[in-house]
Amino acid sequence: MTTMTETTTQVYQLYIRATPEQVWDAITKSEFRRKYFFGTSIESTFEAGASMRSLSPDGTEVWGDNTVLESDPPRKLVHTWRSLYDAELSQEEDSRVTWQIDPAQGGLSKLTLIHDRLEGAPKTAAHVAGGWMWVLSGMKTLLETGEAFPAFE
Repeated sequence: MTTMTETTTQVYQLYIRATPEQVWDAITKSEFRRKYFFGTSIESTFEAGASMRSLSPDGTEVWGDNTVLESDPPRKLVHTWRSLYDAELSQEEDSRVTWQIDPAQGGLSKLTLIHDRLEGAPKTAAHVAGGWMWVLSGMKTLLETGEAFPAFE
């Protein structure tokens, strides 16, 4: 399910055949993340107040330098969002991303991703709208089948 008000809040929900711990690891561990998040790696302790840096696939560029606002493994991660890989996007205000992981029946987890506070980041809102579906679909496929989507080109 996707709900989008284009400029303020984007909400995505899906069920994944994985435990909340497996979903948390997919979000926070680079070896998973590289396989579904455009080849990027991530550096953070994932504790509230910590820096959360996303690096380009070759590790030479910082594509995101954000802050963890809330962390409750394996249930919830909230962080700021500002894309640094694009000059126009990097000039916009920070927005916020919330990853909510809830256990569900039958060995499933319900993942809700909310990208909000986009009022000061209209280009980011437009840019990530299609990107989140790719990322979440890739994560689900990887966790359920062990296979990654083809490389993003």
